[in-house]
Amino acid sequence: MTDPGPVAWPPAPTRTERLVLRESEARDRAAFIELFASPEVGTYIGGPRPRDELERGVPEVPGRRPGLFVIELDGAMIGMITLDRRDAERPGHVRPDAGEAELGYLFLPEAWGYGYAAEACAAVLDWFAGAHPGEPVVLCTRTANDRALRLAEKLGFTEVERFEEYGAEQWFGVRPSVPPSDR
Repeated sequence: MTDPGPVAWPPAPTRTERLVLRESEARDRAAFIELFASPEVGTYIGGPRPRDELERGVPEVPGRRPGLFVIELDGAMIGMITLDRRDAERPGHVRPDAGEAELGYLFLPEAWGYGYAAEACAAVLDWFAGAHPGEPVVLCTRTANDRALRLAEKLGFTEVERFEEYGAEQWFGVRPSVPPSDR
């Protein structure tokens, strides 16, 4: 969140059963580059970015900003989760004043299929519910991204609408504010 509001940033690292969610560090730079250069990761986000461009442009400590959580497994970054305010100019909103918190995530392909995204996203949503009581969270993904749609459902998001954006049909859903779970 570019503006976390009254919440101190970064929060203390959060531990789940298998993962640590934390602020970005210099040791994560190579994983950030791999994440954005990956053709598999780029499938539903407009394609991979050129590795040489990333090598030149990614800062020494990438992703250090409010709302970005690095996901760590056994001491190594495997992905990231973001909470950002949804731009009022984009389609898809559940509040008249827009600016909803929007969940986003990317994981390295070798971390797919193990439930890490569900585990990490649930922990971030719990953190958000505690930090911003009563505030809903939205999620937008391409309808062609079956994995993302299954995860949205598992996390408690319900469809609000579908629309065209970025040359593809998008699924837009909301997760009402819920108290943090007892994980």
